[in-house]
Amino acid sequence: MKPITVMVTASGAPGTAALLRALRENGEREVRLVGTDMSERAVGKHLCDAFHIVPGGADPAFPDAMLDVAQREDVDAILPQSSFDLAGLAAHVGRFPMPVLVSSPDAIHRSNNKAETYAMLHRLGIPAPEFRRVNGAHEVDAAARELGYPDRPVCFKPVFSSGSRGFRVLDPTVDRAHQLLNERPGSVAMRLEEAVELLPDAGGPDLLVMELATGGERTIDGIGDGREIVLGHAKTREAMRAGLAMYFVTLDDPELMRIGNQLVEELAIEHFFNIQLVGDYVIEINPRISTIVYQEDFNLPYLGVKRALGEISDDELRTYASRIRPGRTALRYFDQLEFDR
Repeated sequence: MKPITVMVTASGAPGTAALLRALRENGEREVRLVGTDMSERAVGKHLCDAFHIVPGGADPAFPDAMLDVAQREDVDAILPQSSFDLAGLAAHVGRFPMPVLVSSPDAIHRSNNKAETYAMLHRLGIPAPEFRRVNGAHEVDAAARELGYPDRPVCFKPVFSSGSRGFRVLDPTVDRAHQLLNERPGSVAMRLEEAVELLPDAGGPDLLVMELATGGERTIDGIGDGREIVLGHAKTREAMRAGLAMYFVTLDDPELMRIGNQLVEELAIEHFFNIQLVGDYVIEINPRISTIVYQEDFNLPYLGVKRALGEISDDELRTYASRIRPGRTALRYFDQLEFDR
């Protein structure tokens, strides 16, 4: 097969090394990798064949910068990793002469707006946390108490956020002395009184105060066609460190896949997606690629690129589902590389 060039955005993201390795070691053809990031310290600078610094995804200059790099590097397909890059690319897909693996601007907005996401989940009858959309310290305090604080912990996060950024658990039993002396910086648990003291009385970003979901974490990862999941599977999400899951086990869970199909259809998600659950509650819908459990005969990112290039049909992709091995496990770990400046 002829060689191809794939651009991977946000190539400083934690999953970059594994993703780049999977694209390169696809078993079929040579893949040239072009990394982009807003920081020169991105690991993609050292693992890709070419690397370019670009503005952040929310910067108005981002689409033009990406188009310029894509044309200069003769890119065949663009694979975004960051939620911040999605909206900056989706609105400009028509300007790119190569496929950009993003959903529509509407699908991205509805997925990233957590208030809309949770309202949609409740409307569809899919289990999701109870929530209140609020602004400012007084409304946070009132909403937390409506949802049961201090008799039970609650949580909050910005309406527009990515991953665990801005997420805090409000727990009246938090031992501040224990946090100070025994925990790493950046604990996500605090008391409501502390949050109210730090937040402005009014103004600032809109926040969601929510029922705290508990239980094991699971995700649904796959490729959508705007109507259903073309190819994907469920997995556990375990052993959190620094806000990242470090251990995953592939699951055979038809009920989770049914929920995933329902959400892909409702949001018209195309290309890669990741849906996160805590216990029985759906808490995140990410219309982008996330951590993948790889097999020697099942390389989801590469298959998604082939699909975008028109080299494999959706019907052919569906046949790969029989290769998915429940129990396949991924253990993430911290590594490092050295270089002379």
